[in-house]
Amino acid sequence: MSFQHRIEQGLAERRAADAYRRRAVSQSGSGREISLNGQRYLNFSSNDYLGLSRDPTVIRAWQSGAERYGVGSAGSGHVTGFTTAHAELEQQLADWLGYPRALLFISGYAANQAVIAALMQNNDRILADKFSHASLIEASMHSPATLRRFQHNQPTSLDKLLQAEHSGQTLAITEGVFSMDGDSAPLAALHHACQQAGAWLMVDDAHGIGVNGSQGRGTCAAQKVKPELLVITFGKAFGLSGAAVLCSESVAEYFIQFARHLIYSTSMPPAQACALSAALQRVIAGDDLRQQLQQNITQFRNGLAGSGLQLMNSQSAIQPVLVGENQAAIDLARHLSEQGIWTSAIRPPTVPPDTARLRITLSAVHHEQDINHLLEVLNAVTATQGE
Repeated sequence: MSFQHRIEQGLAERRAADAYRRRAVSQSGSGREISLNGQRYLNFSSNDYLGLSRDPTVIRAWQSGAERYGVGSAGSGHVTGFTTAHAELEQQLADWLGYPRALLFISGYAANQAVIAALMQNNDRILADKFSHASLIEASMHSPATLRRFQHNQPTSLDKLLQAEHSGQTLAITEGVFSMDGDSAPLAALHHACQQAGAWLMVDDAHGIGVNGSQGRGTCAAQKVKPELLVITFGKAFGLSGAAVLCSESVAEYFIQFARHLIYSTSMPPAQACALSAALQRVIAGDDLRQQLQQNITQFRNGLAGSGLQLMNSQSAIQPVLVGENQAAIDLARHLSEQGIWTSAIRPPTVPPDTARLRITLSAVHHEQDINHLLEVLNAVTATQGE
């Protein structure tokens, strides 16, 4: 089979399964509203949970940073790309989250890949939650370690795997808030099982940091858990992009020596680090935003109670509406778009077969009338289906 034939076959299979992905071009960025293909919609697909991507203080910090440092870092952090802006942000993050060190990465995907690739060796094993993010699973599969997956959010399933004899080191992996279901991991029980077995726990809290816990310190802080490795990302509640790994002093130095994603990637622009420092201060002082977000979540869930739509067990900003069939999810998303609402139809392989869904995400910047309009459209759909 030639490359071209392989490509055409793969594309045809995706189309036949109603799983073909398409990108929409935004003319406005992603805020409370979004402009796509010349149309304006209420935006219920953004991960900007606190609305900080458009925060004036954060924007000014980026502009000021660009004036001081320029628009790019012009090198790896191991060459010339590590500035005072990066160093200050790393220290601020470490102090905020109570870890000796924080290391910045260009993305959450890169951070997860880097940690697993640098740490794991032959005879080691990785025990990952079945619903862990693709970046975690891919890195685990490509590492020399053995990968086993425990049942989603089931500490007893993890404990059973931990009890099996093993000669190397064990790294357990989970997420604070799961990106497709919106539920939270039982971190205390998972960490206890790891400690009893002499294993380390790695938590990717991309969707919990900034939203959960005191001062937005995240899901781990909210559950009073301090994993050996904590990954946070800035593309959600911080409203920007990039990531950081929180860890001990020696582990940070080890990553500086051996994490290839850190060594060989151009570091984030210093201006971005300046903006992230400003976003961090807004997150820390953001009880008003977190309270508004929680009110919006409650309004949405209460508004669909008894509607016949299948909401998943999520108290987070991620509110999946389970549909089942791929085409049905596509049709529902299209219907909402016709009513001025933009949502994402998530289909396999991103989620398990027969669990296609609308992934509705709420933000602190949504107005009460925005959510009421969404509820009216969704409730009208179920009323029509019941006739």
